[in-house]
Amino acid sequence: MTAQPFTATITGSPRIGPRRELKRATEGYWAGRTSREELESVAATLRRDTWAALAEAGLDSVPVNTFSYYDQILDTAVMLGALPPRVAEVPDALDRYFAAARGTDTIQPLEMTKWFDTNYHYIVPEIGPDTRFSLDATKVLDELTEALEQGIPARPVVIGPITFLLLSKAVEGASAPIERLDELIPLYTDLLGRLAEAGAKWVQFDEPVLVTDISADAPALAERVYTALGAVTKRPGLFVTTYFGDPGAALGALARTPVEAIGVDLVAGAGADVAAVPELADKTLVAGVVDGRNVWRTDLESALDTLTTLRGSAATVAVSTSCSTLHVPYTLAAETDLDDNLRSWLAFGAEKVTEVVTLARALRDGREAVADEIAASNAAVASRKADPRLRNEQVRSRIASITSTGAQRGDAAARREAQDARLHLPPLPTTTIGSYPQTSAIRIARAELRSGKIDKDEYIRRMKSEIADVIALQEQLGLDVLVHGEPERNDMVQYFAEQLDGFFAPQNGWVQSYGSRCVRPPILFGDVTRQHPMTVDWATYAQSLTEKPVKGMLTGPVTILAWSFVRDDQPLADTANQVALAIRDETVDLQDAGIAVIQVDEPALRELLPLRNADKDAYLKWAVGAFRLATSGVADSTQIHTHLCYSEFGEVIGAIADLDADVTSIEAARSHMEVLEDLNAIGFSNSVGPGVYDIHSPRVPSTDEMVTSLREALAAVPAKRLWVNPDCGLKTRSTEEVTASLTNLVAAAQQVRPDA
Repeated sequence: MTAQPFTATITGSPRIGPRRELKRATEGYWAGRTSREELESVAATLRRDTWAALAEAGLDSVPVNTFSYYDQILDTAVMLGALPPRVAEVPDALDRYFAAARGTDTIQPLEMTKWFDTNYHYIVPEIGPDTRFSLDATKVLDELTEALEQGIPARPVVIGPITFLLLSKAVEGASAPIERLDELIPLYTDLLGRLAEAGAKWVQFDEPVLVTDISADAPALAERVYTALGAVTKRPGLFVTTYFGDPGAALGALARTPVEAIGVDLVAGAGADVAAVPELADKTLVAGVVDGRNVWRTDLESALDTLTTLRGSAATVAVSTSCSTLHVPYTLAAETDLDDNLRSWLAFGAEKVTEVVTLARALRDGREAVADEIAASNAAVASRKADPRLRNEQVRSRIASITSTGAQRGDAAARREAQDARLHLPPLPTTTIGSYPQTSAIRIARAELRSGKIDKDEYIRRMKSEIADVIALQEQLGLDVLVHGEPERNDMVQYFAEQLDGFFAPQNGWVQSYGSRCVRPPILFGDVTRQHPMTVDWATYAQSLTEKPVKGMLTGPVTILAWSFVRDDQPLADTANQVALAIRDETVDLQDAGIAVIQVDEPALRELLPLRNADKDAYLKWAVGAFRLATSGVADSTQIHTHLCYSEFGEVIGAIADLDADVTSIEAARSHMEVLEDLNAIGFSNSVGPGVYDIHSPRVPSTDEMVTSLREALAAVPAKRLWVNPDCGLKTRSTEEVTASLTNLVAAAQQVRPDA
């Protein structure tokens, strides 16, 4: 098999739409406001516009089949016939797909967890003993045909079989999914033949799992799988790409197979020793030198030096992004309030495509052909290094002083006694995680404030009215520890970024988090400082409305880093401590204002965990240290909560204990309390609230379901340490769903309490 080499590409692109068109159409379809035809029309337009823009920008190979109505791993499960039996009763294919992703009134959805160390969530396939794989290539073939008819140099993108199986979950006593790898090879072989027949010149297989230590056998599996697929007579050229790190031994394993092109992330995997793999000499090396995950402009001079060096290691060097640009906003052009310096340091998706094309041109025509672009890049690098906002000596000195004396609280048992005396809570206390539904009234008020239709005083009045309603609802439901509902917060990270120096909060920089859920990650570009309290007024107003304790709600330093685009010019640990110092000052102010319970959320603790085992201990040390810096300034009688969600917690279970929060609420509804066994195994002795209500599905769990979950939890955790709460915040749910679900949650707690 020979295929015309390509020189400039990206490995994937966003699909939600530059103005979140797919989000609106999909949510409209779910709500019955949008027809199937309207939804499919929006999707087709987004695909067409995306492909056209990439081709017009100068890419000579354009990724297709990167569009998804929800998630690419779920798409792969459909392609391989691996949806769970419980969704089979849904007759329509699209509705069956959404039932697997979101659930229905009667169907529980599949689990959802983070895509490696990103803030994107994927749907976890379930592989049971009765799973029978079969190929349904309809989606990938249809999108390939669409693109070719548009005149696009299309390259279908498919999740590779190793990554698919290693990220899947065994259910109903099945063996590890990877043991069924040989069953998938014939399906992928069939797929290659169909793609070739449909006109594909290249196909891209994504195998990011090869940069991890999930399986020690992964390099050998890669060599076996791609030797078999490479032997297929009638097929497109094979491009196997890894990303998010250094593929290590897997690079040589892939190079020994007949695949024609191999992709390497040279940003996150900067240490990849390409020169040590002589088998690359007859391959196309797709060099990911433009960062697909972060927003910083590429240093073109440095990238060209890297690319020039690589030329001696491969037959052809193609320029690419390090990974899909799914993880960055569409274009910098949509941001109109950036200062000139900061703008010059940044590149969003469209700008990264331009950088790829520029670098490919330099390789082809020489540096002089892009002299102006290199000069602009060098000027941006120099400007960033000299900007005074990047260094605040007072902040750095305070952190050094606090950490040198040890940032930790007193004995946990003594804290529990002081908190019990202050709070007087019943066994199995009930609470929620923080946010309540963002109603249309809240969104309208926020839009009217932005447009100038209302002033700040009127906005505050409306938000206080929302808070009063939420407090009244919680008291009516009978919850024990209340929250103010966070109506004033657009996002749990952006809200703080807008009030902290060192951040810029984009207005249009949307990226997909999961399904139709989009976020606008702030840009953390300089040293972080807090100029004033950020949450105290809202918390104290809520507390004035009730005799029950109201939690102060803060986002932890690791999560603020994970859900921001973070500066890359200093160690993450240093940046984390700067954010932690700001949060520490906020906790002290909340305590001084009379708030007895403060929650510092760290749902992203697992997310930033390095993909290689050798790097994990160092990360967990500074992540735990930052949390303790943020929470150790308060008295023993102030109860510190934290919240973690959507993670495989086993790898960070020791760190969860080391955080030393008084109460840890944790995702458990979809995973059926599995995390509690891990906590017990390490002797975890603080209080825990395993979620009994999955808020990422529209279904309302019954009281009986939650009673069952609580009894499972009580088998692992004594009643005096067990809290009752949902998995996560309630922002994305409707008021009706929340009211019904929390009514059942309180009833479940009351039913179980007498037996606890």
